[in-house]
Amino acid sequence: MKSEIENEMKLEFISKSANEAFARITVAAFASQLDPTIEELADIKTAVSEAVTNCIIHGYDKKQGIVKIFARLKENEILIEISDKGKGIENIDIAKEPLYTTKPNLERSGMGFTIMESFMDEVDVESVVGLGTKVTMRKVIKNKLENEESDDEFEMITKE
Repeated sequence: MKSEIENEMKLEFISKSANEAFARITVAAFASQLDPTIEELADIKTAVSEAVTNCIIHGYDKKQGIVKIFARLKENEILIEISDKGKGIENIDIAKEPLYTTKPNLERSGMGFTIMESFMDEVDVESVVGLGTKVTMRKVIKNKLENEESDDEFEMITKE
């Protein structure tokens, strides 16, 4: 039986687009303690990238601010909170609709929240206009035995 891993990290950086890759890689390196598959790690990196980009592009809107990331590992899951003290979201339900964007002139696809929700097990968004936004995401990492069993089942299906 795998021992329970409990660990936490905090990261703060200036809201510059160049820092998005730094944030994504840092959280992925932290999550690697859970021994995720390449696909699970890619899911986490993509979700973090979308949340951080939202802070930079929408939260601070050309102004400089601080993006904060808090992550916690417990047993076989990672919890990630990404927050800003930017302008906030007026209507979270509308903002989460696929293809909705407040920045069509910047060729934004409006798929950020949809992508986060499809790659993570849980996504919660809290926001107060004028105070900022916090996105909390959770992903369960399957253990190695479960992943190997899934691979075996896939091989059996593809050989039939």
